[in-house]
Amino acid sequence: MPVRLLVFTRTTAYRHDSIPAGVEAVRTLGDFEVDHTEDPQALETPLDAYAAVVFLSTSGEVLTPAGRERLAAYVEAGGGFVGVHAAACTEYEWPYYGELLGARFDRHPDLQPGRAIVEDREHPATRHLPAVWDFVDEWYDFRTNPRGEVRVLARADESSYEGGGMGKDHPLVWCREQEAGRVFYTALGHTSEAYDDPGFRAHLLGGIDWAARSTR
Repeated sequence: MPVRLLVFTRTTAYRHDSIPAGVEAVRTLGDFEVDHTEDPQALETPLDAYAAVVFLSTSGEVLTPAGRERLAAYVEAGGGFVGVHAAACTEYEWPYYGELLGARFDRHPDLQPGRAIVEDREHPATRHLPAVWDFVDEWYDFRTNPRGEVRVLARADESSYEGGGMGKDHPLVWCREQEAGRVFYTALGHTSEAYDDPGFRAHLLGGIDWAARSTR
C-alpha cells in the first residue's frame, strides 16, 4: 500500500513562492498518497492514518491549541515528522515545537551558492550525496546549535558563502527521535528550482522515507 503523508503549508508570516513546487515534488517523489492542506483544523483530527506529517515551509503560528496537542501525541506515539526549510520559522510561541524540530531559525544571508559538508553517509537522506554538496540556498542560521541533541547529517561550510553566523560547526540537516516518533529536518528548499534538482529530490525522499519508516 502507498505511504500516506499529510503535507501542511500554512503560513502566517513570510510565504515562500516555492511552496507549490515543493508540494508537487512530494507528490511525485515516491509511492506516496499525499493530502495537502493549509487548514489548521486538519491537524485537530486523528493523524494515525499518516506515516508522516510534513511541514513544508510553514511560517508563524500555524496550529490551534488542539492541533498542537494532536501533533505532539501523534509523534510521541510513533508518527513521523518532516520539517522543510521554513518549518524552522514556525510555532515560536509553542516551546515543544522547538524541542521537536531540534532548533529554531534565527536569520539568513542573501540567497547564494554555497557548500554543504555531508557528515553522515549512512542515512537515506544523504547516502547518495557527494561529500561536498554544492547548492544554492539561504543557508539558515539557527538560534542554538542542535548538535548533541540531534544526529547531524550535513553542515554548512561558511567559508563557501558570505554572511554565515554560526561558525565552523553549522548543522544544516539532521534527524532525531521524539519518544517513539522520528523527526527529520532539512534547512534547504528555498527555491522552486531546488524541487527539480535530482540530488535535492533524493535528499527529501530519503528524509521522508526515514521519518515514515518506509522502505524501498
